[in-house]
Amino acid sequence: MSQAEIADYGATRDGVMVRRMVLRNARGMSVGVLDYGGVITDVNVPDRNGVMGNVVLGCSNIGDYQTKSSYFGALLGRYANRIAGAKFSLDGEVFHLPANNGANTLHGGPKTGATPNFAHRVWEIVRAEAQAVTLRLVSADGDNGFPGTLTVEVTYTLGAEDALRIDYAARVEGRATVLNLSNHTYFNLAGSGSALDHEVMIPAGHFLPTDAAQIPTGILLSVAGTPMDFRTPQVAGARIRDEFEQIVLAGGYDHCFVLDKPGAAMGLAAQVRDAGSGRVLTIETDQPAVQFYTGNKLDGTIPGSHGALIRAGDGMAFETQHFPDAPNRPHFPSTRLDPGEEFRSTTIWRFGISA
Repeated sequence: MSQAEIADYGATRDGVMVRRMVLRNARGMSVGVLDYGGVITDVNVPDRNGVMGNVVLGCSNIGDYQTKSSYFGALLGRYANRIAGAKFSLDGEVFHLPANNGANTLHGGPKTGATPNFAHRVWEIVRAEAQAVTLRLVSADGDNGFPGTLTVEVTYTLGAEDALRIDYAARVEGRATVLNLSNHTYFNLAGSGSALDHEVMIPAGHFLPTDAAQIPTGILLSVAGTPMDFRTPQVAGARIRDEFEQIVLAGGYDHCFVLDKPGAAMGLAAQVRDAGSGRVLTIETDQPAVQFYTGNKLDGTIPGSHGALIRAGDGMAFETQHFPDAPNRPHFPSTRLDPGEEFRSTTIWRFGISA
């Protein structure tokens, strides 16, 4: 098996050299991956004229990924999305987490410090082949307040038909924990400018409404008759300024959509089309939900790898995952992981051209 292209990408503030690996397939598609945060730096696919272009947002150096990045392309853990009050109970014990999003915990904890979240750590490279990379991270018992010693492996596999597959595997030792893994890549199928003119379809009849801190209220609401209805394709920005309370509170879309698919079966999570380039992205997952985020907090202070400052709406994230705050909501699907069990999940990004 041939090896991936591997090169030094630069050193972290602690002096650890970060490595960048490039996956390629025979059709010309390429994907860049860092061992820092499992970050996907670039995804290059053809437009309808065969011209290759990078369709994800990113930074241009490791320093910006450490200090400025809004989770561009990164793996999220131990718990993607939010946990209310920075705490949860498990087996009668209360676990306190660092609050890094107001009074709440976002994406597993802080970006800096002795134990940053998974997106801001250097992962071990287990294998690096021409079309597959596996990264491993061991998170100690008590890491950012989470119980149990957790070992996570994530494999990125670039298929022959312009599909990138993400396989997650995890196990915990010592005691049970909670787990919600995802990837926070922002897509712009045009390669630059705003992504809000992209057409989006999300097969979800319900979403999780949130309070002003973007914590789920605990109920599921129907999308019918609201700007949250993407069951038929809609231009992403067409209703983003509507006076709909949920959009006003989030400053756009930043909501968990409950997918219309059976249990843990693989199914469609989203489809995105860009009329200008002809590019289409189809996302499949075995997870119960997808967090649709239109980059509302991107404020033009982050230099992008495409040579321009990144602003709100320049990219859209589709984070396949379990429900936010599930550890505090017993009626939500469980995110508990016990010793002796193995967590496994798959998400696939398929790229193509519209007719």
